[in-house]
Amino acid sequence: MSFFTFSRRGLLAAGTALALTLGVPTGAMAQTPPGVLIVGQIAEPKALDPAAVTAVNDFRILMNVYDGLVRYKSGTLEVEPALATSWEISEDGTEYTFSLREGVTFHDGSAFDADAVKFNFDRMLDESHPYHDTGPFPLSFFFSAVEAVEVVDPLTVKFTLNGPYAPFLSNLAYPTGLIVSPAAVMEHGSEFGRNPSGTGAFTFAEWRSNEAVVIEANPDHWDGAPELQAVVFRPITDANTRTAEMLAGGIDLMVEVPPASISAVRVFASVIGRNTTA
Repeated sequence: MSFFTFSRRGLLAAGTALALTLGVPTGAMAQTPPGVLIVGQIAEPKALDPAAVTAVNDFRILMNVYDGLVRYKSGTLEVEPALATSWEISEDGTEYTFSLREGVTFHDGSAFDADAVKFNFDRMLDESHPYHDTGPFPLSFFFSAVEAVEVVDPLTVKFTLNGPYAPFLSNLAYPTGLIVSPAAVMEHGSEFGRNPSGTGAFTFAEWRSNEAVVIEANPDHWDGAPELQAVVFRPITDANTRTAEMLAGGIDLMVEVPPASISAVRVFASVIGRNTTA
């Protein structure tokens, strides 16, 4: 039985929406399967290709499926190693040389290496690249200072910039810098955004249009397996409907709580013992 089928049965048990004026559940709560988190999103994702999207709504999914060379340290904007274990910056600030993590593979089984890194940035920045037409890449200007990406050896890659650029590392930690599988791009072409493959803590499982995107735990993640078994992202465009689903137990987490519903959600949280923030 797939996580999607299991989760969907839990969702169907939610029953009717609760009266928001009461702010507390009045009937039986739907039960999310153990190890599964159900998230109420504001919309269907545009694509699951990190180089091709701009919306936070999409980034919430992508950050779980992919890794970048670096990432933001939890709760900060400080950059720390991810797929790169270390890096050196030239004295003039125009060359960044990254040492890559050994033994990492993409979810499709292909190897993560310096060639994969070069493929990713050349695809975004080089109009003559054979897979540049899998774009457009609206945030590629984050890396407009990059003049060249050079494979030094299988686990070393060097970026040459057109001048010192202080935000470069921070930009690499942004979702646009997440690394995708070149093999998956080559296989799916313009449909890669519906067939994603990264190195992240969760693997892509299923996307049912206007219903759910499901990702499942990657037990072989280089940073350790996640505690959750799966995450289900449900597009619920109407804010009041998202709130009703939350109060009925149909979702475990929601984004963009309407201001008028914040007090009801807080009362609900106090009743069932959940922590919430406005």
